Amino acid sequence: MDYKVHNKTDIPDNIVENQNKIIDKSIKIQHALPFFMQDFFIYLKNSVAISSRRAYLSDIMFFCEYLVNETDLTNAKKTKNIEIDTFNNMKARDINYFLGEYCTRYFVETKNSKYIMKNNNRTLSRKRSSLTVLFKFLYRNEQIENNITEGLNPIKLPKLQPDAIKKLEIDEVAKMLKAVENGEGLSEKQKQYWQKTKHRDKAIIMLFVTYGLRLSELQQLNVNSFSFKRGTFKIYRKRDKIVDMPINKSVEKSIKTYLNIERNMNTTESALFLSLQNQRMSTRAIRKLIKKYTAIGMETSYENGYSPHKLRATAATSLLEHGFSIYDVKSLLDHDNVTTTQLYASHRKNAKRNIIKNFELDDEY
Repeated sequence: MDYKVHNKTDIPDNIVENQNKIIDKSIKIQHALPFFMQDFFIYLKNSVAISSRRAYLSDIMFFCEYLVNETDLTNAKKTKNIEIDTFNNMKARDINYFLGEYCTRYFVETKNSKYIMKNNNRTLSRKRSSLTVLFKFLYRNEQIENNITEGLNPIKLPKLQPDAIKKLEIDEVAKMLKAVENGEGLSEKQKQYWQKTKHRDKAIIMLFVTYGLRLSELQQLNVNSFSFKRGTFKIYRKRDKIVDMPINKSVEKSIKTYLNIERNMNTTESALFLSLQNQRMSTRAIRKLIKKYTAIGMETSYENGYSPHKLRATAATSLLEHGFSIYDVKSLLDHDNVTTTQLYASHRKNAKRNIIKNFELDDEY
């Protein structure tokens, strides 16, 4: 069924439509899960972001499929027919086995192939978290007698080291921008498309490296997100947060150039960044674009190019290296916790050297 949006909020229609698609997927998963989880579905709906809700439900669905297809913990033939007694009788060791043994290596068969699936510790930790939230809720809701999550084995995650943060250096950013401006480093075939999209591509890169936007935040931008008279544009962030962001001169110039020269202003499409087919650019297309230009900037192969999130890291470290406060950068990038921003602060190149160089106690120096 096609929906028509009747929108009385400040959120643009394209974001409402995207949210509705995620909600529809969540509801579809809920219909395949046991009925006794209905209260849990309501809890998720009111307590976590839409994308997180879908992620929780996907993990729980995966666990229920495991119960039906791989164990004798239930007699149900379908996931929706699993009874609450199955969860009430479950032990911590049952989940530990699922996480520690099954999830680390299992098989998926398609019509033509059989795949070996392996999950890393980060994925296992997310699945563990999803099941922990479910079992704790069922316990608090007096649907099961024990909170077995206290007996779950820990999953060790490697601590993210500052040196492991992938970002572009300032000279690599300059080389990337040069490539998008004059086509340097592009193949002859790539230059055919570049001639039609170079101003669009530059505007996209400028927004990423200046503001550290998330991929979804950039992809959702509309033409009317920008008010050049006021010198601001609206970013639509997680949990329906709307932020008015000031526009600096270089970003304003790149966007205006794109709008005046390349973008088809006769289309009814509201999106700021359009494909050659006059459709809103997909996240996949933007990823490919950034991977191409970052590879040129780093003088490496396309396969080793960076994702848009690495440009977010580039923006964070660049701002900190230019002396901006860690709390200002946290606010700009919309980090939930300042410890995330501190990782980028730790990664500042030659930070220790610069501190010591400018902290001489002897007057002679």
